[in-house]
Amino acid sequence: MKKLNRLTLRERAAALCFLAPSLAGFAVFYIIPFGRSILYSFQAGLDGDSLTLANYESLFQSASFLKAAANTFRFTAIGVPLLVVLSLALALFLNQRAFFRNWLRTAYVLPLVVPVASIVLVWQIMFDWNGALNALLGRFGYDRIDWMKSDWASLVIILIYVWKNIGYNVVLFLAGLQNIPEQYYEIADLEGASPARKLFGITLTYLTPTAFLVVLMSVLNSFKVFRETYLVAGDYPHDSIYTLQHYMNNMFLSLDIQKLSAASTLMALCILVLVTVLFRSERVFRNFME
Repeated sequence: MKKLNRLTLRERAAALCFLAPSLAGFAVFYIIPFGRSILYSFQAGLDGDSLTLANYESLFQSASFLKAAANTFRFTAIGVPLLVVLSLALALFLNQRAFFRNWLRTAYVLPLVVPVASIVLVWQIMFDWNGALNALLGRFGYDRIDWMKSDWASLVIILIYVWKNIGYNVVLFLAGLQNIPEQYYEIADLEGASPARKLFGITLTYLTPTAFLVVLMSVLNSFKVFRETYLVAGDYPHDSIYTLQHYMNNMFLSLDIQKLSAASTLMALCILVLVTVLFRSERVFRNFME
């Protein structure tokens, strides 16, 4: 028993030695800066010793912050369900013996490996005032639309978000679909189950753990859409796509570190709450299934 404990301690020590460089880098570049950011959010100045809630109060009194927060959560509320539903539909289609199935699988994964700058260039060419889509509208006698300077801008960003992330979600759903035993469908066919019954009774039921993971990744990726939005629309985009990331970027440019820290802390707290709710929901569903 002592020898076993000695081996276990030796293995733990070896594991810690291998993990130490990664843990040190993660602490230096992520944990410590974020901890300092939380501390700054409660200070009146960078050299202030007293803690205060004035930075958070000023955020909730700021019209630009409230607009950015509302736009961010509206984008997540619309973009995530749309992305999940489209990903599931495509995964179900590609899981069948569809024509050009392998080619389509490759096509949906390509956005993951294409650089963001190249993606943005394509969308700029598409939705610019003198872009391809307006040229097409002109050929059919319609007036041109200023896509990125109107309410259409939010639709464009949602399309970019869906196009960028749909391939990854399709891969996850396909992996989940292929893990469902084929015997379940054979038994359902013998019992005369309808396609809808098999979809809701077998496919979606056993795909639920994968769906929770897809929703979680989609929510996290919805908060990373700033790069595309910034490159397409710049520092101060249309009001409908002015998000929390834009607000924090502008606070950084103006060196308002306290407001930047407070906004980032609130955003991290909201993400933590969403992730916790998803994990709790997945655990409740798993216990119900068992």
